[in-house]
Amino acid sequence: MTDLKKHFAVIGNPIHHSLSPQIHAAFARENGLDIHYEAILSPLDQFKNTIHTLITQKLTGANVTLPFKKEAYQLATSHSSYAIIAEAVNTLEFKEGEIIGHNTDGIGLIRDLEQNLDTHLKHKKILLIGAGGAAEGVIYSLLEKTPSELTLTNRTIEKSSVIQNKMDVHAKSFNVHLNVIEIAKCPHQYFDVIINATSVSLSNTELHMDDKVFHESSLAYDMMYGKETSYMKQAKSRGSKVSDGLGMLVEQAAEAFFIWHHIKPQTKSVIESLRAL
Repeated sequence: MTDLKKHFAVIGNPIHHSLSPQIHAAFARENGLDIHYEAILSPLDQFKNTIHTLITQKLTGANVTLPFKKEAYQLATSHSSYAIIAEAVNTLEFKEGEIIGHNTDGIGLIRDLEQNLDTHLKHKKILLIGAGGAAEGVIYSLLEKTPSELTLTNRTIEKSSVIQNKMDVHAKSFNVHLNVIEIAKCPHQYFDVIINATSVSLSNTELHMDDKVFHESSLAYDMMYGKETSYMKQAKSRGSKVSDGLGMLVEQAAEAFFIWHHIKPQTKSVIESLRAL
């Protein structure tokens, strides 16, 4: 590898479906940068070795996707504030012997909602479905926008309660009412924004949400991208506005691009070209 061209990668398992190489290539073209960006499949038990191999190959940075975001957090020698709160990392910088961990997922979601979908969150009621890493990666960014309420729900209420306990102090500082309810009790609530952060859309299984959760003035957002999920179909049948997570994917990539290159790329044309595919 030469020192002239900067090298990057996205690491996951599986990884063949990743759009990150296309996205970063488009950002680089737009800004006249000559970079190399590849998708790398890491064995499930070899993530640490994969990263150290990339460092010896003089990579500047890497994106990290499922299932390695927690391991990336543990491997990093320093962290951004978003990564510390989420206890997960999706963007790594390799700089002067340091492995710097960032989490750009929350920023990506907020920019997609507010800039691309014109859905502003201040004083809104939000339902966040799921209590795994995807939810943990975005909840602080949602609180920062000071919705009036942020409600967590999950198939096992205990996992939602764990996130609530971690986030209560932040919710209080932003004056946001943070609560946990069972999915079965959701129909008695009204929500402006309903975000599916579960993995059920990956397996085409049902969330079993009651139809009454969705309203004509609601936005139903699925972090999954590339297809109309059963969650989106259900919400659409109730008259809700719907969106997948493609914009979030591009926006979180744009923040990673900024971390590495100190350039903020335009995202609209990239989202449009990927949608056209």
